[in-house]
Amino acid sequence: MSYLPLVFIGPKISTDYCGETAMEKKAVTGSIELTNLGLMGDKQADQRVHGGPDRALCHYPREHYELWQTQYPELKSLFRASAFGENISTMGMTEENVHIGDVYQWGTAIIQVTQPRSPCFKLSGLTQQDDFALVMQKSGKIGWLYRVIRAGTVSTNDPLILLNRGSDVSIAETVMIAFHQDYHEADTKRLLSAAGLSASWTATMIKRLQTKEIENFNGRLFGKK
Repeated sequence: MSYLPLVFIGPKISTDYCGETAMEKKAVTGSIELTNLGLMGDKQADQRVHGGPDRALCHYPREHYELWQTQYPELKSLFRASAFGENISTMGMTEENVHIGDVYQWGTAIIQVTQPRSPCFKLSGLTQQDDFALVMQKSGKIGWLYRVIRAGTVSTNDPLILLNRGSDVSIAETVMIAFHQDYHEADTKRLLSAAGLSASWTATMIKRLQTKEIENFNGRLFGKK
């Protein structure tokens, strides 16, 4: 399986309706270097929760924008590839057929799926819809993140080629376990055992096993504790 991507970088950090953000991206033409921390020239505003080795790239399926255009027709012009700050946008790759730990070749680089994207309040600021981050989380159409196994040169002419299925836990199942159901020990252990799961999500699942509780999402979704 292979998928041709659109590629985007956010070369600057700006301050706007949702504080500091690097969500505004520009399309990449030609080749670009992919390092262990992401695409050359890309930036993240809050590196406590964005970027880093396990979150070097953000991928959002292009077909999802049709859903958002239908659900929010007044924002139709906003909902297009890179609107949500993703680096990669494709047709055909979705949360249902992408799994934790999947390894892809992209140009001369190798990347691995590590976790779903966790929607945050900055998406609500972007859309001017107070609950948009929550709506996105409930929809399950949230995209996912990668680590870079091998740095290299990539481009929009280089397809993402699946080299190895890392686990039997899809992004859709991960989202269900993490966000859509009450604490369930067996499911938590299943996700924790998925090869390639990011360090931060591994720590979260371990904490759930210890406390037998789901963490509070309000800070991430609404910008408050």
